[in-house]
Amino acid sequence: MLDEKLMLTENWDKTFPKSDKINHRKVTFHNRYGITLAADLYEPKNIDGKLPAIAVCGPFGAVKEQSSGLYAQSLAEQGFLTIAFDPSFTGESGGQPRYVASPDINTEDYSAAVDFLSVQKNVDPERIGILGICGWGGMALNAAANDTRIKATVSSTMYDMTRVNARGYFDAMDADARYELRKSLNAQRIEDYKNGSYQLGGGVVDPLPDDAPFFVKDYYDYYKTNRGYHERSLNSNGGWNTTSALSFMNMPILAYADEIRSAVLVIHGEKAHSCYFSKDAFKKLKGDNKELMIIPGAVHTDLYDRTDIIPFEKITEFFNAYLVTLR
Repeated sequence: MLDEKLMLTENWDKTFPKSDKINHRKVTFHNRYGITLAADLYEPKNIDGKLPAIAVCGPFGAVKEQSSGLYAQSLAEQGFLTIAFDPSFTGESGGQPRYVASPDINTEDYSAAVDFLSVQKNVDPERIGILGICGWGGMALNAAANDTRIKATVSSTMYDMTRVNARGYFDAMDADARYELRKSLNAQRIEDYKNGSYQLGGGVVDPLPDDAPFFVKDYYDYYKTNRGYHERSLNSNGGWNTTSALSFMNMPILAYADEIRSAVLVIHGEKAHSCYFSKDAFKKLKGDNKELMIIPGAVHTDLYDRTDIIPFEKITEFFNAYLVTLR
């Protein structure tokens, strides 16, 4: 009753090669708002019994065929059952209108993934973790604060999307600037209502201006080249609905991060423009099961797909400690 019919691509259309160490299949599940989500399930070969499981999402504006799928497949090679899912309203997942982001619904998407994993015959429901990349790193921490079934959380190259929307980069936006932005976005709501459609904010700028800031060049190098381009990726194409920013401006997602009791590993690149999000989020976390890992010399998108830089050995060790060894 809750599951809408989705059109799922059966071809391997990922930005990374398929591993011969895993079994792969498409799956669907629904969240408590009735939206059906699409996911790639990665299962290690030749391993029996109930497995620890990990749900992966991100980056913000990407799809499961990009970075999250790479993370999920790599962790499945290490013995975890994993899923990489498209958030509500994006990619192959359901939900109307399209290209909407929501701090509430997208946090719920993680808990819906936990629902799905908890009832799989080859998953131990007491050993479920989540991993969030970029903007979904912040959403993952929000989910961990709310969902006690999540036993371990990894955030990689994290963005706090509520902070950056409300305050701008490096908190440069004051209350007056925020008010003007709200006026503009609310005026856009009227135009959208008149038009019967939603204005897109635009993906990564293309062509790339010569004077573009480094972090824009960094995104371009991933989303607009053969390295990471995907036809369903918002950042590779038209971007989010412009008015999506409104809810993020008004709803800080890390308000209860200090109440997360389960294990958390926060990973970021030393040279990433976004590193301050992870450092500040980590300061809020409490307990001896929290860890911050800074990757020397790495920029933001290095942790999207650079398998020589992403610390998969550390991530595996972390999940083994808090999922495989019950505590």
